[in-house]
Amino acid sequence: MVDDSHVPVVRQLRLVVEAADHEAAVAFFRDALGLPEEAAFSGDGDARVVILDAGRATLEIANPAQKRMIDEVEVGRQVAPRIRVAFEVDDARATTARLVAAGANEIAPPTRTPWQSLNSRLDAPADLQITVFEELRDEPAGSDGAHPGRDGNG
Repeated sequence: MVDDSHVPVVRQLRLVVEAADHEAAVAFFRDALGLPEEAAFSGDGDARVVILDAGRATLEIANPAQKRMIDEVEVGRQVAPRIRVAFEVDDARATTARLVAAGANEIAPPTRTPWQSLNSRLDAPADLQITVFEELRDEPAGSDGAHPGRDGNG
């Protein structure tokens, strides 16, 4: 007898975001952030959707104290709405600069976190607040030029 209790039921997580300026949002997330276009559909009444591949998806559920702590580490103050989207990238500094040039508003620059990542916070199109993060597990502490007092270490 096979034990099916460990077989995942969910095969994919899709975050559906309404964007009043559809073209600007698609250009930002597809062209500036680099999410490949998986599919696009249109329908009656100018209905349009573009599905972008964001790699592996997780659902991170945090209690209010954790949400406040993440804001404090990444930004230095409480700013996050109830939902924030985070993207892992290879180079947080370059990606942050590219996204700002593409129209995002930088809330906080790339900052080293106690969990060994380099995170920046941005206001992005479609009224989304996003975190761009780079895992730093192989880099020695202090090698990233993070802002003192904002990196969880002082």
